[in-house]
This record gives sequence, C-alpha cells and structure tokens, in this order.
Amino acid sequence: MQRQASLHHIIGTYRLVFAGVAGLVLVSGVIALLGYFTDPRAIEMVVVRVLVGASLLLLLRWGYVRLKQELNSAGAEQRQLLDLAYRDALTGAHTRSYFFSALSESLRADDRPVAYMQIDMDNLKVLNDSHGHAAGDAALVHLVKTLKALLPDALVGRLGGDEFGIVLVGQDSKPALVRLGDRVLATLGQPISIEGRPIRLSATIGVALWPQDAAEADELISKADLALYKGKKEGRASTVAFESELMADERHKRFVERDLRAAILLNELELHYQPIFAADATTPVSHEALVRWQHPVRGQVPPGDFIGIAEQSDLIDKLGDWVLRRACADRKRLGTPTVGINVSVVQLRRADFAERFSDILMESATSGSHLVIEITESLPLKTGTVELRNIEALRGLGVRVAIDDFGTGFASLEYLRGFPFDIIKIDRSYVANLPGSRIDGLIVSSIAKIARSLKVEVIAEGVETTEQLQFLQRAGVTALQGYLLARPEPLRSPRFASAA
Repeated sequence: MQRQASLHHIIGTYRLVFAGVAGLVLVSGVIALLGYFTDPRAIEMVVVRVLVGASLLLLLRWGYVRLKQELNSAGAEQRQLLDLAYRDALTGAHTRSYFFSALSESLRADDRPVAYMQIDMDNLKVLNDSHGHAAGDAALVHLVKTLKALLPDALVGRLGGDEFGIVLVGQDSKPALVRLGDRVLATLGQPISIEGRPIRLSATIGVALWPQDAAEADELISKADLALYKGKKEGRASTVAFESELMADERHKRFVERDLRAAILLNELELHYQPIFAADATTPVSHEALVRWQHPVRGQVPPGDFIGIAEQSDLIDKLGDWVLRRACADRKRLGTPTVGINVSVVQLRRADFAERFSDILMESATSGSHLVIEITESLPLKTGTVELRNIEALRGLGVRVAIDDFGTGFASLEYLRGFPFDIIKIDRSYVANLPGSRIDGLIVSSIAKIARSLKVEVIAEGVETTEQLQFLQRAGVTALQGYLLARPEPLRSPRFASAA
C-alpha cells in the first residue's frame, strides 16, 4: 500500500516536471523566434533549444510510462494480496471477517430486505474419519461450488470448519428461501466421486430475514443459528426458517443450563440404579447408573430434556465427572461386582477424558475392573482418533466397554469388526416386538450367536413381558435388563437396604 502511494506521488511529480519542461521549451522557442528578427543567427539557438527540450520531454515520457506500468503492476499485486486476505484458501469463499463486515455493510447501505442463510455440513467428521481429511476438504470445495452455481448473486463466506454463511439482498419470502435451500440440499444429495468413492453429501440450513427477524447483523446471525439448530435436532438435511417460537426454546435451554449448573454444584442430582440380571433372570450381575434430576420448582426433569443441553456446553464434562464419582461411592452398596455408567461421545472427544477418569478412580479408591462404560453406537470408527485412544486407555485400567443401543446407530457390523468392546447391549426396539416379529427375532438371535463366537457378553434391554424373557433366554443372551425384572431405584430404596 505504501509502495503504491509512493508511486502515485512520483507520477504526480513527473507530470509537473513534464509540464514545466514543455513550458520552458515553448517559452524559449518563442523568445528565440522574436530574437531572430533582430539577429538571424538566433535560429540556431531555436533549433538547439527545441532539440534539447524534445529530448528531455521524450526522456520524461519514457520514465512516466515505466512508472505507470509499475503502478499498474503494484495495483494488480495489491488486488491479489487483498483477494488472498479476503478469500478462504481452500474453498474460495470469503473469509469470516470479510463476510461479517460485508453483511453489516449490506444492512447499513441497502434499504432492501436481506436474507441470511447459515449452512452446516452434516457428519463432516464422520467423512473425515472414514475417508480422510482430503475427502472432507473435497466435500467443502464441492459445497461452495454448488452454492455459487445455484446462488450466483449471493455473498458466500466460510464461518468455520464446516459452516458457511450466505447473504441474499432483496429476498423477503421465507417460503421461497426454504424452497431455495431445499434445492441446494437436493443438489448436494446427488452422488459425487471423492477419492474414487461415490459419496452423497448432506447439510442443514437455517434462514433469518432483516429487518423482519432482526435489527442488527449479530441478531440476524443468532436467529439463523437457532433455526439451524432446530433443523439439526429434528433430523438434519433440511432448511428451517426462524420463527418467534424458537426464542422461547432458546430461553428454556438457557434456564435449564443455568439450573443444571447449579444442581451439579449443589449436589442436587441423584443416581437411580437398574439391575442387570444373569440369563436366569434372578441373579443380579451388574447395575446401570441413570442420572435423575428433581428440580425444586419444575419437579422431575427427564434426562432427555437436559443431557442434550449439557452436551452442547462444558456441562457434560462436569455432569460426567459427578456421575462417575457418585457411582464409585455407591458401588459397594449395590451388591454387584460392577456398575455401568453412560458416557457421551462428546466426553470421549476430550483429550483429557481418560486422565480425568483415572484420577477419579484413584480419589475414590476404586479399581477400574468394577466399572463398565456404556457408549451409544454413534461413534465413527477410525484408528488413532482421540475417542478410540481414550477407550483403549480406559480398558488399560481394567474398565470394560459396552456398546449401548446396538443396532440403531453407526455401522453395526463395523463396530463388531473394529471396536474394542466387551459387551453388546441389544437395543430395546428389537426386543419390543418379540416374540411376534420374525425379523426382530432373527436379528436378536443372530447378534447373540455372533457375541458367543466373539466371546463377549450380550445383554438384552427393555425386557417387559414374560414372553420376551423366554424368547431371549432361548436365543442365548447372557444377561437381561428391563422393567419386568426391576425398575431403576435410588440407593435409599428398600431394595438396597440389605446390601448396606
């Protein structure tokens, strides 16, 4: 920038000098011509002065042209540098800072309505873990190309790893924007070749309008983000427009998060323990710890209402640590060799999870062999990920690993082949229709047979009828859990009094 300003200054000086020399040549010529009428030899002076002046003018002209060329070159170089500064190197979308600045400027400078769309790739981490980061990068590049092709007049910016923003000026119809977003998603859903493999991409889009939904850029972004979150929660791969009801949901979420934080600090939570029985349905072999929250004002808060909120913040770590400490403290009163606790995939993604787990075991003087961690089948498999490193570290402490809700999540057979596990827990959805469903019966029997071949335990969840129990016993499951046998109860219940 300074170099370009300097060149502009020099060119300005050249122009002044050029004009000055031209003026001097003209004046000298006029004076010499006037002198000719009194002295004929003065014509020689005219010729000499004109030649010298012309030479100077040609020299100045050459220097001016060279400087102009250099200035143009510097301008092109500067434009290239600015483009690099304002463009994401991978995707070609605008950078976050430039995009937000341009969005704010659009709201200030234009009286027309402005639509803001926020798009987030679904399961990009799964793609990275399954096919490598090069595949994930290719997916992001394809997304931006799709956006530019379908929305040529839009401003597209990369906000984060897999999150992008879109600004459309002059758009004020939410139904039309939802249709436009769905068109983008349909195009993304068409198979493309990445790393030689056919892959279908998926994304979720949130939409908000200015000035209809927000007065400022920050508020506009926040409301599109709320709509995006709703789309993620409702199953992904959709376009959701902001509605005022979402603010009520957001306020509820904040209240729950605030109160849950206080409940953890004040020790207001409680664990209920549900026994897991041997195949004879009478001998308890373990217990599953289930967190319960009795709110002083709202009463019993279902786990489904606060676990997901905890996973969106650091509360899941605090909640998980509390559950582990409480289970370790209660274990001896349960009367079974082991106690199982549920561990979120979010917890496993923390680099220090295994270390904190080990520290709590040491604090409570509990051997890892008394613990089972239950992991829902939603964790993508890839050697070397922080999740698998944490699991392997816990197994090194003697902790056993159970795949919870088996058959409902991510690549069941892949789990059996590559996941370091000790126990399979068959999801209750396969048990609910037994013995009437032939397909569910075949699935349950097959899982039990595979588990025996792998020499791992298999537990059937959700046993609620005698007919289900008898079928599962014939199928060869090694353990049973469900309301037919026992409901979850707190440690203060009479069931545990004899073990105290």
